[in-house]
Amino acid sequence: MDRGTVGSANRGRLRVEVRTEGQSEVVTPAGELDHHTADLLRTPLENALDQGRARLVVDCSHLEFCDSTGLNVLLGARLRAEAAGGGVHLAGMLPVVARVFEITGAEAVFTVHDTVEAALAE
Repeated sequence: MDRGTVGSANRGRLRVEVRTEGQSEVVTPAGELDHHTADLLRTPLENALDQGRARLVVDCSHLEFCDSTGLNVLLGARLRAEAAGGGVHLAGMLPVVARVFEITGAEAVFTVHDTVEAALAE
């Protein structure tokens, strides 16, 4: 694993796309979510919440890694979304990321879906 970008902005290690689908803001992180890249996800989640988009769907199908900092970003967004009457729905988690949520017990506080379509349909 190339860690040559540690301590920098780590461009390319995490990309985040955002789109609106009905009442939901769909946020798709792709790559590695960790201490060095967490703000790349935190910012669009906070922006959506600041704009009154309290139902967030995080498409995890392209998320290859998530550490405790990334988990804390998602937990923080969940608290803010729930306070605004919404929530954070996680969709399409790869096994390596799902395992982090399982080990920490975080899967119990999120609504988890197999696909983005299932999350949007709920």
